[in-house]
Amino acid sequence: MFARVQSVNFLGLETFGVEVEANIIAGLPAFNIVGLPDTAIKEARERVRAAIENSQFDFPMRKITVNLAPADLKKEGPMFDLPIAIALLKATRQIKNPLEDFCFAGELSLMGKVRPIRGSLLLAEKAKRGDKKFFLLPEANAREAALVDGINIIPVKNLTEAAAYLDGKQEIAPQPSIKIKPLLSDYNINLSEVKGQTLAKRALEIAAAGGHNLLMVGSPGAGKSMLAKRLSTIMPPLTKEQIIDVTKIYSVIGLTNNGHSVIKTRPFRSPHHTISSAGLVGGGSNPKPGEISLSHLGVLFLDELTEFKRDVLEALRQPLEDGKVSISRALRQNTYPANFCLIAAMNPCRCGHYGDKVKQCICTPAELRRYRQKTSGPLLERIDLHVTVNRLTKDELINCQAGEDSDEIRKRVNQAFCIQEKRLRRSAVRTNSQMGVAHLQKYCRLDNPGIEFLSQAIDKLGLSGRSYDKILRISRTIADLAGHENIAIEHLAEALQYRQYERQTIKL
Repeated sequence: MFARVQSVNFLGLETFGVEVEANIIAGLPAFNIVGLPDTAIKEARERVRAAIENSQFDFPMRKITVNLAPADLKKEGPMFDLPIAIALLKATRQIKNPLEDFCFAGELSLMGKVRPIRGSLLLAEKAKRGDKKFFLLPEANAREAALVDGINIIPVKNLTEAAAYLDGKQEIAPQPSIKIKPLLSDYNINLSEVKGQTLAKRALEIAAAGGHNLLMVGSPGAGKSMLAKRLSTIMPPLTKEQIIDVTKIYSVIGLTNNGHSVIKTRPFRSPHHTISSAGLVGGGSNPKPGEISLSHLGVLFLDELTEFKRDVLEALRQPLEDGKVSISRALRQNTYPANFCLIAAMNPCRCGHYGDKVKQCICTPAELRRYRQKTSGPLLERIDLHVTVNRLTKDELINCQAGEDSDEIRKRVNQAFCIQEKRLRRSAVRTNSQMGVAHLQKYCRLDNPGIEFLSQAIDKLGLSGRSYDKILRISRTIADLAGHENIAIEHLAEALQYRQYERQTIKL
């Protein structure tokens, strides 16, 4: 007796179809699963046996061989429990209807309940590309999988219900398609709540409008964390395509089953400084996305930047340039998206009061030097905007009026986004921060006064080639916020003040 059903699996964000073949022959009772299964799949033998028997079906007491094809790709996770059980029921003719139009995925409990799995959105997309009309999966994953149009998502609660549906004895209504309504990241906080800090707020606006990275340097309690948490309130909402892209990443590591099946807001991730490089960038023996991929199309906030391990920070250099991270292992390479807005915060020195107008710094010159060396120059050079966040004075704390509302700032950011989208619609990039050399030559042309001004800045500040390009990108964003087609000297001048790494020196 032989039967074949279709399933799907994923490695990283790459999906592939899997044929689950069940062959039952006479012989001593045995149950073998072949086709490069991992430990979770090998343990499926006991789960499937108990689930079939406890669902009042007959389990064949013969020699059973289940093959997961293609045999040269490693299969991972318990999602093959349901397709293996369906294949056995089909082979023993306890399910009689043909199953060519169906795809299956789901974990089984010993009592036959279908439990949720990871990556249902990716699996549903692969099932659709495989020309399947129906995809049976756990009820808890149906809402997430329904983001994929063009395939019927059939939610099932247990093995008995699934078999009855496949045999035409029970009707199960397909999960309705989800109409996505993008949301803003957080309605409970507002940039107007931050007193003072006009320069830092302006830097946040530029970062949000052009997708630029930002470093804030200031004394403890100056408001760096408060500012960073409110960046998402002035960023445009995600589009439907972006919502699906972000949800895929969270689905792969099982972060969409806690009542939030669809990620509709821009992610905000703030890992602790004790995080490892694998936790930040991704990795492990079975590579998974790290914090930078979970921040895709959102904000990655690194508070107390100098407290992070040096190797962890240096691992950020390639993703900041490429917008993706590749994790290589002996047998495969996984690539995850990492197009995020980095917001970093740090104290100016070990005691935190270097340059403070209220408290005096007690650090020695040697301590200042060692502290600054904790963050490498190449990493700081990759951060577009550098801004000082000064401690508020007593009068500013008591008498300062409420600042500009996030809604008003978001309107200007949206207008700048629309300008960039129109300008870059025929290219692969979407924001000014992603523009390459060809884009800079085409869209960041300077007039003679602008060229002369920037030439003097290069001589005085010793700007590198990367810093020069970043100043052009920042200037382009500032001009877009002002609604100007060309970059003027005032735009270049404002951009230069946000490159403090080139300008700032420590008097030792």
